[in-house]
Amino acid sequence: MRDIVLISDPRVTAIPVEESGERLADVRGRLRVDGRMADSEGAFAHLREGLLARLEGAQTQLPPGYRLLVVEGYRPLVTQQRIFEEYSAELRLVFPKMSPEEICVAASRYVSPVEVAPHTAGAAVDLTLCTEDGDELDMGTPLNATPEQSDGACYTDASGLSSEARHHRGLLGAVLRSAGLVNYPTEWWHWSYGDRYWAMTTGAASAVYGPTSV
Repeated sequence: MRDIVLISDPRVTAIPVEESGERLADVRGRLRVDGRMADSEGAFAHLREGLLARLEGAQTQLPPGYRLLVVEGYRPLVTQQRIFEEYSAELRLVFPKMSPEEICVAASRYVSPVEVAPHTAGAAVDLTLCTEDGDELDMGTPLNATPEQSDGACYTDASGLSSEARHHRGLLGAVLRSAGLVNYPTEWWHWSYGDRYWAMTTGAASAVYGPTSV
C-alpha cells in the first residue's frame, strides 16, 4: 500500500477548490441505475453534469452487450459522516492499539473523511458493469467490500483475481480513464472527476467541485 496515496493524505487535502457552480443532474433515464444504495430523496442518483456527460461518453466505448451500472453518486454530508464514523468504530474494535490518527488513515482506504469526500461534491460515482439484461459481471469482489472483508481484493490492482474479473476491471478502467475519470486505487468501483483526488492525480491546480446539495 506504500505506493497508494490515500484521500486523507495532505497532498490531497491541501488542494484548493475553485467551485464551478455546475449543477447536479439526475442519472436516471440517462444511464442504468441500481437501487441498492437508494435514499428516499433520490440523492444517490445525482452527479455533477460534467461527470455524468463523461460517463455517457464512456458507455458508448463499451463493447456490445456491456453496460455501466451506477450504484451511488451524490451523498449528503450527514450520510458521509455517519459512514465514516461507523467504519472507524469497526476498525477500533479490530485494531484496538491504533491511535485516532491511524484509525482515520486506515478508514480512508474505504470511506473519505467528510472534509474531503468527493461523493458530497457529486464528483464521485460507485459503479460496476452489467449485461444488457442487468446481470452484474464478475469484478472479483462485491461492490463496497471493505479491505477486511475482501482480504484486500477490493484494491483495483489486487493480485489473485480470476482472469474474468481482471478482464472486467480492465475494461471498466479503460473506458472511464479515456473519459477523464480517475480511480481511487483501494476501491475498484470508485471513480471521480473534478474533486481534490482527481486534481492530485491529474496535476490540476485545484478541484472544480466542492460540497454541494441536491
